[in-house]
Amino acid sequence: MSANADRVASEILLYCRAGFEADLAAEIAKKAAVLGANGYPIAAPGTGFIRYILADHQPAHTLQKQLSFETLVFPRQTLVAFPPLANMDREDRISPVMALIRESGWSFEHICQDIPDTNDGKALTGLGKSIQKALESASRKCGALRRKAGKRWLHLFWTAGDQVQVAISFPGNRSEYANGIRHLRFPHDAPSRSTLKLEEAWHTFIAPDQWDVLLDENMWAADLGAAPGGWTWQLVKRGMGVYAIDNGPMQASLMNTGQVEHLREDAYSWKPPHTLDWLVCDMVDQPARVARLMGTWLENGWTRRAIFNLKLPMKQRWQEVEHCLDLLHHCVEKAGFRAHIRCRHLYHDREEVTVYVAIV
Repeated sequence: MSANADRVASEILLYCRAGFEADLAAEIAKKAAVLGANGYPIAAPGTGFIRYILADHQPAHTLQKQLSFETLVFPRQTLVAFPPLANMDREDRISPVMALIRESGWSFEHICQDIPDTNDGKALTGLGKSIQKALESASRKCGALRRKAGKRWLHLFWTAGDQVQVAISFPGNRSEYANGIRHLRFPHDAPSRSTLKLEEAWHTFIAPDQWDVLLDENMWAADLGAAPGGWTWQLVKRGMGVYAIDNGPMQASLMNTGQVEHLREDAYSWKPPHTLDWLVCDMVDQPARVARLMGTWLENGWTRRAIFNLKLPMKQRWQEVEHCLDLLHHCVEKAGFRAHIRCRHLYHDREEVTVYVAIV
């Protein structure tokens, strides 16, 4: 082993919502094993991140590329990383970081100062900002920070005032947002904050140049478990006609638009009068039961696309997600359809994940 073996970028660093570290670790361990990787996750509860460490100091770049960010459920960000730099001199944090950058041979176009999405992490917000300009200057001088470097970004992930993990990200296989979080502003006239879940889902699953095609004003949608109308509000704003299925009351201003037909019926027994463009659902129920209902809709060809949330149990959440996705795949295959299925734990989700299905 060389003297610099401990400086090989042999880790994948992944951010997540605090409290979901074990679920993310289970997901990555399972998918890495399927790919033939020899490694193990390190996950501390409540920290908002995990490290997946490859055995024998094997470089992590190939595995990180194979673990396509688009196909993962629980990560907010995925990076190739060196082991953490710990016990740094608080009077000179730049020198050890720059030594590692020079040794790595990395080049990059941008430097991100990242922190965990926790109270302890937020207390470190000013630290990265305080050294950003000096770090950029030093990186330019040694040729690491360049105008054109394949759109790679350097990430400094601070977990303490004297501990940082140096990592790199690649275009097309990362979140483009700081700390992997897309912040959205709550619309003042929306009926509930749940409206942000559907908006974030559209941003996550639908390319910007496809919005006018896939979210057209002439479309029809159903919102199962609609009241008071947080998700219906988003559909109405796109100009769609909506069947709102719920025994509870809907926001009066939504009903005044003339675009919503409120049906006080059971979401599990209601059937649409014609094939719909969209089905959305944010009901509180057992995830497998919701997944089976969505599968029924897809199997019967009642909708072309669906976005829905699965409320997860407190334990074995990754296993529950796997089970529900298997149910959906089975329903689609049984019907003889081909479908594009994605699932993500979004920032505006809490104890739930969001699933997108498009019949192709």
